[in-house]
Amino acid sequence: MRSLRFALPFAAASILSSTIALVGCSSKSTDATPTDVGIDAGPDTLVAVDASTAPPEWDRAVTPPSDDEAAKNRLGCVYKAGALPAETQGKSSPSGAKIPIDTVVVVMMENRSFDHYFQKLPTATGRTDLEVAPDTYTNPDVDAAHTPVKPFHDTQLCFVDTAHGWAASHQSWNGGKMDGFLAANENSDPAPKHGTPEMARGLRAMTYYEQADLPFMYWAAENYSIADHYHCSLLGPTWPNRMYLYAATSFGKTENKVPDAGKSMILFDELERRGIPWKVYGNGTIGFGILAAQFIKYREEHVFTLEDYKADAAAGTLPNVAFVDPNLGSEAYNQNDEHPPAMMQGGQAFVADVTKTLMASPQWKRSALFLTYDEHGGLWDHVAPPAACPPDDTPPQLPAGDPPGAFDRYGVRVPLVVISPWAKKRYVGHHTYDHTSIVRFIQARFVLPAMTNRDANAEAPWDLFDFGAARTDTPAVPTVPIAEDKLAKCKAIFE
Repeated sequence: MRSLRFALPFAAASILSSTIALVGCSSKSTDATPTDVGIDAGPDTLVAVDASTAPPEWDRAVTPPSDDEAAKNRLGCVYKAGALPAETQGKSSPSGAKIPIDTVVVVMMENRSFDHYFQKLPTATGRTDLEVAPDTYTNPDVDAAHTPVKPFHDTQLCFVDTAHGWAASHQSWNGGKMDGFLAANENSDPAPKHGTPEMARGLRAMTYYEQADLPFMYWAAENYSIADHYHCSLLGPTWPNRMYLYAATSFGKTENKVPDAGKSMILFDELERRGIPWKVYGNGTIGFGILAAQFIKYREEHVFTLEDYKADAAAGTLPNVAFVDPNLGSEAYNQNDEHPPAMMQGGQAFVADVTKTLMASPQWKRSALFLTYDEHGGLWDHVAPPAACPPDDTPPQLPAGDPPGAFDRYGVRVPLVVISPWAKKRYVGHHTYDHTSIVRFIQARFVLPAMTNRDANAEAPWDLFDFGAARTDTPAVPTVPIAEDKLAKCKAIFE
């Protein structure tokens, strides 16, 4: 079944129909200024630009545990909602103004797995420091002989959407064997209008790309830091996974449906209470819209266009926390969110532009950009997701026919890239992370408590950084060419 995208439920939901115009966000003026949050006030003091209404317990005295004790407790899901980062990260992990990052930029793209993008990074660069699939990795075909199928290079650059709902993701996982991707995708979506039946085969889930296909991602991996055990937050589709980035839970949702989350604390609520300036930038449909009540509440003051992002970056007035989204509103071969059937080059050009804009900003020297993907999109990966801490006691809301499960396991691996003067060069982190690890980094920088048990036990990606000294090199961001001949072929197939 074709995955539900952002625009459809919003158009159908009466709560949104008269209130939200998800496309065409208007440009607005702002009083936000570049901030030196906590930097000039001493190593342990947080100073926000806007008035803070944070409760006193957010500023309670903390005695950090040892690194070993913190790691053991996180693994055992000991920490609970409300825990401060300094109480869960370990004594050697910085907090507040000790983190020399004042501007955090988060870009979450769509539906690509780690092996699908980075399988050939060792071949191209000679590196042996990241975990990709062995040459023996296969998935059984659906024929009578269950013929083993190895991953292969996709040269068409656009393909029928791959299945990534709760049921398909669990079938792909197959109890940890990670060999069900082909079967889960066999005719899971119809062949395109001008395509062939072969294009709907499960083989499309077994593709990978090479350096020539992904010049930006390979540049980022060679010049900055990546993580090879960063997972999406659950074995399921887009919306529930994106909810973990905003709220560290999916509120029981396992499908692309708007949750009843109006009374829940989300990351943007925490930033508001602490008085930390934040914005969401995007042209068209943005991910934050899935949390309808909060979107309605914050839209006028906090949602801006990509043109505003460029203007703010150039002026040095980006907020302390910025989410920058591609257009998430529809499925098409020429979309810039990288969601199949989109040619990934459009999305790669988008993230290259966002990165180049930040690197040219006066704020660059104290910035960090986190680039990741909401979920694997049904595409293969060989690493079995490990156990995870359930965010709360809410069970999965499963439709009839979906396999049983719980929110106690991460999803499939997806890429994570950290681009910053403080990011280690040509580094691969091997710790286990998920979307709430980005949340925990933001919480650590601005001294915010955990929203659920999941982010309480998440480790921020500290090992991707070296806060001892900022780098002085600024590698030139590569231009991402669009293969016009392939774009024309994709148009002929999908239009």
